[in-house]
Amino acid sequence: MEYIGNTEADNKQMLTEIGVSSASELWSDIPQDKIVTQPLGLPAGLSELELRKHLRNLSDRNVNVEDYACFLGAGAYDHYIPSTVPVITKRPEFYTAYTPYQPEISQGTLQSIFEYQSLICNLTGLDVANASLYDGATALYEAAHLACDHTQRRKIIVSRALHPEYRQVLKTYFSDAGIDIEEIGCAQGTTDLGELRQKINDQVAAVLVQQPNFFGCLEEVEELATLVHEHKALFIVDVYPVSLGLLKRPGNYAADIVVGEGQSLGLPVSFGGPYLGIFSCRKELMRKMPGRVVGETVDNQGRRAYVLTLQTREQHIRREKASSNICSNEALCALAACVHLSSLGARGLKAAATASVIGAHRLADGLKDLPGWRLNFTAPFFNEFVATAPVEADDLNKQLLKHKIIGGLNLGRLYPELPQSVLFCVTEKRGPEEIENLLNILREIKQ
Repeated sequence: MEYIGNTEADNKQMLTEIGVSSASELWSDIPQDKIVTQPLGLPAGLSELELRKHLRNLSDRNVNVEDYACFLGAGAYDHYIPSTVPVITKRPEFYTAYTPYQPEISQGTLQSIFEYQSLICNLTGLDVANASLYDGATALYEAAHLACDHTQRRKIIVSRALHPEYRQVLKTYFSDAGIDIEEIGCAQGTTDLGELRQKINDQVAAVLVQQPNFFGCLEEVEELATLVHEHKALFIVDVYPVSLGLLKRPGNYAADIVVGEGQSLGLPVSFGGPYLGIFSCRKELMRKMPGRVVGETVDNQGRRAYVLTLQTREQHIRREKASSNICSNEALCALAACVHLSSLGARGLKAAATASVIGAHRLADGLKDLPGWRLNFTAPFFNEFVATAPVEADDLNKQLLKHKIIGGLNLGRLYPELPQSVLFCVTEKRGPEEIENLLNILREIKQ
């Protein structure tokens, strides 16, 4: 291999240094029948030019949100990303930086994290936010774990209207932790308050809901918060951050912990990652919060400076007392969210949220007039909603792809009680023409 600079003399010197006569001695403990001795039959290598062409041909086979109109959401959203986001996040001082192990010489990184935390606190209405987590699902688990640790209770209640994959992550993490997970059903697309009243008691550490929930419906969060706090449990809310451009901040309806997937803030859909876990909470819970908190102070000359105010850092300090196994943070993704929010501002975020809501309701109103279509729920919704189609959802989406449209999510595979149901999403990128085009195509698709 021409790009490896070791000469034969180099190889001999290394082998002599470690006391073996040949490289094959390094795997002498492997049974001979497990070692491949014949060529693998791989095709010949490609030149760089040939490889670029080959990769481009492969990429052209992918359906993408630049060439197709996307009406798919369910946790990953095709929002517009201002050009300022990639310009700043690709600067080498940010793009190549890792964890600030020596924070005093990482002032730029710490400042960007501090500003991200400040924006998240402003967005959620809570006292403190950390330097971000892996993604929305693991952030939700960390919140539930914190609640159990804080209350010393071993049971959580989860709404079935919360993202199914997030619920599966909870079950996986808690499978051997002795934590009991109980799910509450849905009534007309929102958490069943009657069932919650029957099941909640003083052994429950937390109640977990999503706002807007997985079906796009708006939960009765104030009533839920009152009921949860009557039993001295924590109220944990998973949010869609763009919705907070219009909806009441969780801190204003007494949420104790707010988590969410930050992908909609400046990160592309990108085949599922990397994404960003938002985490904020009340001040009383701060010392049990996973990850880092960056603070602002002054140095010995009175100049503004940034420090790691709190760093649980489970991988080195007091590991035996750690309440989390988080060992890093998605700082580059958090920077993207910070730049995105700073670029939009409060008015821009509200405009994006408003356009998404208007578009979703325009599509829903149009669907109601199509033969064979109906909306599943009567609850108010944000920019996602569930509709039952006159054909199987997978067949519907295959037909839409022929028209360069990415359809909604087939809910039947996640909720068997909702056959032929589709979860549609609309963001500010879907204009009236695209919505009307989708309706015209759906009008022609019959059972």
